[in-house]
Amino acid sequence: MLITILNIPNYCSSYYLYGLSQEYTIHYVLDTRFKKYNNTPLLIFRVNDKIAVIDNRDPMGVIQELYEQSSVYFVTNKHKELESYKQINVKPLFPHYPINILPLYTRLFGLNLFRFFKPKELAREVYTQFRRPSFRNHKYSDTKDTFVFFSANIWKKEPVTNEIRAAFIKYCKQDIRLHFKGGFVPRSDGNNYGYDAVVNTEKYSAKTFSRLSSKSLIGFNNPAVCDAVSWRLAEYLNFGVFVLSFPFKIDFPINLHPMHNIHVVSSTQEYETVVNKILEQKTYHDTIARNGKKYFDEFCTPRAQAKYIVELICSQCNF
Repeated sequence: MLITILNIPNYCSSYYLYGLSQEYTIHYVLDTRFKKYNNTPLLIFRVNDKIAVIDNRDPMGVIQELYEQSSVYFVTNKHKELESYKQINVKPLFPHYPINILPLYTRLFGLNLFRFFKPKELAREVYTQFRRPSFRNHKYSDTKDTFVFFSANIWKKEPVTNEIRAAFIKYCKQDIRLHFKGGFVPRSDGNNYGYDAVVNTEKYSAKTFSRLSSKSLIGFNNPAVCDAVSWRLAEYLNFGVFVLSFPFKIDFPINLHPMHNIHVVSSTQEYETVVNKILEQKTYHDTIARNGKKYFDEFCTPRAQAKYIVELICSQCNF
């Protein structure tokens, strides 16, 4: 099957471009209707004569103009409470994360990158992708020691998110059973909103961040900006890391299940209870981590997501 890409998306769509290229034949055709969506977190493509959209933005609602032109409008952050996402042709996607696809990216779009991107925009896109690791489906390993890695941004308009993350960092630092590495990323404006005591003492590149995350006893996940699902969730699942998470406000096509493939808490006071449990009951830690990896392998790989996307388009359109 031939997939026609109709715009040049930014790195946020790298996972889906890679998956589509692995499962199908893809090529790029300029469509002037979608030129304004170049270098955005939107991937617009055509399957036969049907247009589909993958919206990788934070949950801000659909772009109605694109929704009305598409047969299926996929979103990576389909917020359960936003009316815009309740339209019949809006469909959720499984967790994913940006990866390095520079060889595919340059081959697919070629000289059009210079035609439609300003030099600084293109340099930023290439640099961002280059810093990300290429996709690899990791083998599951239950050999985790007491090392815990967590690093995150301090958000200007997300005080609840900041406090949840700060409490996790503080707990891990004070629990002598854990070997903790990480902290908050210092803000570029110098205002760390009172969290200076839990700021990173070193910088982590995207590749180092992924490598350290893969070795962590716990992968901590909580809602990001506008309740979005953090990209780190999909990486944790791929690594086979035990995921400790606050509840999601985002729909997945098939949900993760608490106490089966993810451990969900509703309060920062539960951190100690969870850590005690996984240190004392290693089989529980292994069960959650192993089942999370199974979820990733079945639903979240680039190939699996590409097949889900295209098969849903075909079923919707009665091909």
